[in-house]
Amino acid sequence: MNTLERPWLWVFAAWLVAAVASLGALFMSEVMGHAPCVLCWWQRVAMMPLVLLLALGLFPFDARVLRYTQPLAFAGLLVAAFHVLLTLGVIPEALEPCRQGIPCKTIQVQWFGFVTIPLLSLLAFAFINGLLWAARRSLSK
Repeated sequence: MNTLERPWLWVFAAWLVAAVASLGALFMSEVMGHAPCVLCWWQRVAMMPLVLLLALGLFPFDARVLRYTQPLAFAGLLVAAFHVLLTLGVIPEALEPCRQGIPCKTIQVQWFGFVTIPLLSLLAFAFINGLLWAARRSLSK
């Protein structure tokens, strides 16, 4: 495999995860009618630009895209982790940033008894961070 093919595949996989997550978030709010809370909006602020930035870095492949997308993906991971810990009750309600509108602690969707929208966001950001890390690692070889 060419030395640039492997990083391209990692970045493409990260773009695919970001695109599916963004479309899923839009489906949840626009089709299913679940209004996003403040933390959900911040996660969207981190996720949706990744779709555009990662796509721009793919054609033609530009390794500098990692420099711009990794901090954004990591910030989204931190917000998603905070949101999951808030919904689990680990973080006290006094630190809850959602004072108006939809409470951030509210669980609107729960599949299989434990899969929530904040957990899906956390998993998406974790995968994207892992894929971007793998792309950076394969470039350094």
